[in-house]
Amino acid sequence: MCSQTRARKSGILNPNNMKIAIVFLSALGLCAQTAAELKTALDRPLLDPNQALVETQVYTASRVPLMPTMASAVEWDRYAAKLRQRVLDEVVFRGRAREWRTPGRKVEWTETIAGTGYKLRKFRFEIVPGFWTSGLLYEPEVLAGKVPVVMNVNGHEGTGIATPYIQQRCMNLARRGMLAVNVEWIGMGQLKVDDNVHYRLAQIDLTGTGGLAVFYLLMERTLDIVLGHANADAERVAVTGLSGGGWQTTMISSLDTRVKVVVPVAGHSSYVTRAQWPDLDLGDSEQTPVDLASVADYTHLTAMVAPRPLMLINNAKDNCCFRADYAVGPLLQSARQVFALYGATDRLRHYVNHSKGHNYDEYSREELYRFLRDQFFAGDEKYPLKEMAMEGEVRKPELLLSPLPAENATLHSLALGMSQGLPRRGGASRERLAEIVRAQTLTMDAREVDRQADTIWWRLRLGGAWHVPAVEAGPPNAREVVILMGDGGKASLSKEMAELIAQGKRVIAIDPFSYGEGKLGRREFLFAMLLSGLGERPLGLEASQVAAIARWQKARGRVVSVESHGRRTGLVAVTAGALEAESIVAVRTVGGLRSLRQILEENLTVDKYYEFFTFGLMEWFELDDVTRLAKHAVVE
Repeated sequence: MCSQTRARKSGILNPNNMKIAIVFLSALGLCAQTAAELKTALDRPLLDPNQALVETQVYTASRVPLMPTMASAVEWDRYAAKLRQRVLDEVVFRGRAREWRTPGRKVEWTETIAGTGYKLRKFRFEIVPGFWTSGLLYEPEVLAGKVPVVMNVNGHEGTGIATPYIQQRCMNLARRGMLAVNVEWIGMGQLKVDDNVHYRLAQIDLTGTGGLAVFYLLMERTLDIVLGHANADAERVAVTGLSGGGWQTTMISSLDTRVKVVVPVAGHSSYVTRAQWPDLDLGDSEQTPVDLASVADYTHLTAMVAPRPLMLINNAKDNCCFRADYAVGPLLQSARQVFALYGATDRLRHYVNHSKGHNYDEYSREELYRFLRDQFFAGDEKYPLKEMAMEGEVRKPELLLSPLPAENATLHSLALGMSQGLPRRGGASRERLAEIVRAQTLTMDAREVDRQADTIWWRLRLGGAWHVPAVEAGPPNAREVVILMGDGGKASLSKEMAELIAQGKRVIAIDPFSYGEGKLGRREFLFAMLLSGLGERPLGLEASQVAAIARWQKARGRVVSVESHGRRTGLVAVTAGALEAESIVAVRTVGGLRSLRQILEENLTVDKYYEFFTFGLMEWFELDDVTRLAKHAVVE
């Protein structure tokens, strides 16, 4: 309803009240809307269904590094060596994680259990200072000379090293004359506590240290331990595992050339594939670590195994991830080119399992045994290709575990420890903030969708890639404009918008990336993690979108402020205000964080608050450092 009509009904336009009316209507610009009217305007869809998702899929997939074309194996060797070092330096061992790589961490052997044709040795070791895990070494009953080594890495099986099929595989390997090692993975088995949930890895990232290093060092140290065995043959070393174990297999094998044979099972796919199949392939924090996708794709990591023997195993009827029909082709295509440079295409194999589900079942295990026979025991006619029945020797978890320290570290406790003494003082500049959040200067293409009275519906195309829906309302001649946003999207802000309009302000309610109409509908936080993997930051993207809108409004002659409602958008608002202080004259946040330390104190996770976990933000900034860079920032 137009304010003039409401004023007439209320008696304000009575001749006796004309002076009051002039002041009232001048302030309200003749047509202030009610919250109900604004709710209708804000509810109106401005983007097509799935538009935000499709734009994100296109944006992320198009920024994944391409596999280069090489003319010779020598050229590829040089390239792979540099790439290997870049991943280790720029992704894995960042910040204080470099200090964790010192050799000589503690290893303790605890108990030996006799088996049929093998023996089982229990041990525990320190991954990083204060963080221990337990493991099992399956040895042949009779050991003589040097024998092959197989590192069995686990996935998201909650039972960890006690998982029956993993026990059976390790027993089978030992009975074939190999050393088979298996250790607990972070967050599983004996390490299955809430503070080790994989999304807490990002808490370490927040402090400016690579949380991925904990996962990598678990693999590297396991390899160190088993290769320290007197009977270990360093020239016959294999790694295998399912799902998260498949990811571990590819990660350690691509970066550590001590691994000689590689058999990942349903554990990885190209980042391009992941963007196109988000319901299946976008993975945990360690599988999409910050900045990895800006350096290398999993196509690169797969090809970096060459010319060492590689067999990819995937499931045709996988109900989890990395299904054979779409995941394997791009990996094989890239790897085959590189294996061909060495004249070693016969060393690249794949197997598609047609059993139901996400599995490493008997059929796939027998493919493993056959592949290991060909690589480690060529010509041995006594080597068994069929799996030996070992179900009767599968042991209960309590028989396999080694005692761990009562105060064993966790991902969360490591992050708390790393945060001590932060932020560093003297570095909280606008330039550093822009660098940390990877701020962008986005171009603006404002498309008017509709206009009714004083309300305008906009579709704002930013940076040629992102569409931000916006609803503009309020006094048309108002000099002040407020960019309004909230965690619940613009549709939840009708009351707040009405209050600002009643103050005589023009308001633009927006849905930046991942809010309101900008929500992706599914796998949202995993796409946000992929953006970080590609070298960008969700916080920086959202703040850059707000900054672009502020510049646009300033160019229209308006005085611009930003108001947010909610925790997540609160951090976006103050960051935008700090980055674009020339255009944004004031920031007001309602219900936002009061300190970055709350993120760790409340033990938050990246799947719920992905803007908060911007790599290195806490290393250099506290929230009041950010607000000081903005003009007139008020946190309520």
